[in-house]
Amino acid sequence: MAAAMQLAQVACCNGHAMALPQLRQTRMISHSASVARSAALRPAQPQRACQRAMRSSVAMRSAAVAEAPAASAANDDDEEDNAARPVFPFTAIVGQEQMKLALLLNIIDPKIGGVMVMGDRGTGKSTTVRALTDLLPKIQVVAGDPFNSDPVDQESMSDDVRQRVRAGEQLEVKATRINMVDLPLGATEDRVCGTIDIEKALTEGVKAFEPGLLAKANRGVLYVDEVNLLDDHLVDVLLDSAASGWNTVEREGISISHPARFILVGSGNPEEGELRPQLLDRFGMHAEIRTVKDPSLRVQIVEQRAEFDADPAAFRSSYGATQQELTNKITAARKLLKEVKLDYEDRVKISEICSELDVDGLRGDMVTNRAAKALAAFEGRTQVTQEDIFKVMPLCLRHRLRKDPLEQIDSGEKVQDTFKRLYGF
Repeated sequence: MAAAMQLAQVACCNGHAMALPQLRQTRMISHSASVARSAALRPAQPQRACQRAMRSSVAMRSAAVAEAPAASAANDDDEEDNAARPVFPFTAIVGQEQMKLALLLNIIDPKIGGVMVMGDRGTGKSTTVRALTDLLPKIQVVAGDPFNSDPVDQESMSDDVRQRVRAGEQLEVKATRINMVDLPLGATEDRVCGTIDIEKALTEGVKAFEPGLLAKANRGVLYVDEVNLLDDHLVDVLLDSAASGWNTVEREGISISHPARFILVGSGNPEEGELRPQLLDRFGMHAEIRTVKDPSLRVQIVEQRAEFDADPAAFRSSYGATQQELTNKITAARKLLKEVKLDYEDRVKISEICSELDVDGLRGDMVTNRAAKALAAFEGRTQVTQEDIFKVMPLCLRHRLRKDPLEQIDSGEKVQDTFKRLYGF
């Protein structure tokens, strides 16, 4: 009797187990049928969705096409925004003569290779660098070109402008102020290098490129505050562009290159971390900033800052004449630079000092030669003197010396002592 009841229960369970898959299959068929009936009753909805998607895609492509000719207008808007933001006058900055000299020499000769400013917090590093905005001279660029291409120098032309020149097209040229571009620490690689519109490339077969910060900084100044905290992948991008002078973007088998020759200016606090030696070597000059100790100068700096914060427009206008005078001096020095001469004996002495200090490579020799010529041009002379070399050599070689943890002497003083010994000062 019990065995019979167990057999009945097993049979019942088996029946339910067999019925469950059949029930699920029946429900799936019923659901599919209802979906098919709904689709048959509403055939126009998928078509309308496709039409909306196509219209959205066309609108996106049209916006991408409109971005390129609008680049020039965007640059003009940026210049107006910079003019609207009050910047502390460069000529009003007290002290920090080495930093100011290094910045001015790089504006006169951008091939020096930029400036690295390291120093204590609150010493006016960022204020001084951004104060250069008012002093930057105007340059000739191709109108409508997002890369600020030079209308004469083919090394500073984009591929599109170079093709137009070879085709004999007459380029429209305009004068614009040199750009100063800030590189934020949190910037993405696409924002720095630029992006390629893959959809436009695949659908229309054309290279649609949205320029990044490197394109905007071409023939200008690229400023990185707290550069020693910059992410490694962005450091690699800067190293590649600084070494070659070109920025290459490759996405999905599509490659676009454009000139990226800029004055690299960085600032930072050494207490927050060291800079990678590969990037440090790319800076042509290095200025070390110390906190002002003279009480009278500290009071003067505090009072000037208070006046500027109270009425920026009035404070800037009081330095308008000196600002314009310095701008004219920079412009004249850029024109005079090609005529400046450096004697062969002085070039030999420069290389002898670099060899005596065990400087790796030849970049220190070349930067010192260029900086000495730029200083002579800034002072209105066509001949470099030994005093010019003495002033610029610590800025050019300080960061290229091998560090000795047991050495107490400052690297800049070590360069000056070697100079005095070899020159017989």
